[in-house]
Amino acid sequence: QVQLVESGGGLVQTGGSLRLSCAASGRTFNIMTWFRQAPGQEREFVAASHWTSLTDYAVSMQGRVTISRDNDRNTVYLQMNSLEAEDTGVYYCAAGSGAWADRPNPHLYNYWGQGTQVTVSS
Repeated sequence: QVQLVESGGGLVQTGGSLRLSCAASGRTFNIMTWFRQAPGQEREFVAASHWTSLTDYAVSMQGRVTISRDNDRNTVYLQMNSLEAEDTGVYYCAAGSGAWADRPNPHLYNYWGQGTQVTVSS
């Protein structure tokens, strides 16, 4: 059975940092990605990681987040710094084996975690 389990969310003040983790079990994936969803908004791409060490970031997040991956542990991490109130939302880990070119598209991913809440207070 495939599972993605996220952890590391919480409440942080503006300018603070959080590190999210997503541990996969049951199989390995070419692409592991973070999305987020704010209340009343659509799910949006944050960052993606390919098992070959390729990475990609949403323009709005570049310079503030770093995605990393431990293939031995089948785990992907998202280090978030200089957090802003607009970063508040539920952060989801997703995993798939499709084409790297499709990485920002939620429909690429067959497996999703349960989500972890990130709240940034001003």
